[in-house]
Amino acid sequence: MVKKILIWLLAFIITSAVAIYQRISGPTHPTSGSVVVNSNEVHYKFLRSENVGTDLEVKIITADSAMKASVVWKRFKSNDDWAEYQMNRTANELKTYLPSQPAAGKLEYYVQLICDEKVMRIPEEEPVIARYKGEVPTLILILHVIAMFGAMLLSTRTGLEFFKRQPKLKNLTWITIIFLFIGGLILGPVVQKYAFDAYWTGWPFGHDLTDNKTAVALIGWLVALLMYKKSANPKRWALFAAILLFVVYLIPHSVLGSEIDYTELDEQNKIEKVENDNY
Repeated sequence: MVKKILIWLLAFIITSAVAIYQRISGPTHPTSGSVVVNSNEVHYKFLRSENVGTDLEVKIITADSAMKASVVWKRFKSNDDWAEYQMNRTANELKTYLPSQPAAGKLEYYVQLICDEKVMRIPEEEPVIARYKGEVPTLILILHVIAMFGAMLLSTRTGLEFFKRQPKLKNLTWITIIFLFIGGLILGPVVQKYAFDAYWTGWPFGHDLTDNKTAVALIGWLVALLMYKKSANPKRWALFAAILLFVVYLIPHSVLGSEIDYTELDEQNKIEKVENDNY
């Protein structure tokens, strides 16, 4: 009994570590930090995701009343010129808002700090990229997250059966597949539809690694299930499928996900305008 509890505990710890990694490595995690300007500390937390219909708040916190700041921004993947918005002070905050974009539209931006004729850019190197998404119903999102990390927990637990002399694989494998199927191939597309108006943007319709990696993980477990009857050592296949899913979950969420190419969109709009004018 104690050994069984320890195995589940180990699976839970591994799953929790992956969940934390997914959170901090994903494209929705804000870019945050602090810089020192003229002995005054400036704190920032720049958003990288916002719901359609809500302007993106850009804010810094500083007690230096002499400091001024502006946001330099443009639409991502566009031929736009950089625009500059002045940030307004309220108490210890300087902030402004960037205009909302359609679902999968992205903005890139950075902040310029101005104090005693000194100009500092934050972040110093690459601009922050923020993506807009449609609002997903809370219940659907919660069920999706529970199913996906439930699948990770069960997958890890099943893989750990490799280290037992008499592994019990069948039931654990079926439950893992059910959780992965519901979370990745039912609730996942529903979330995607709400957020970006598309059920599936992986192969063969797109390059979204989130969709593709879910399919790969599910195929891995289906192969393991098939090999339980054909292999002389089926627990090796369970370990293989568990490792495959673990590696898949290490890929940051929404890599190569939905995004608008404004250069193509603007060109298409120009063509449509010319056609309408000529009609």
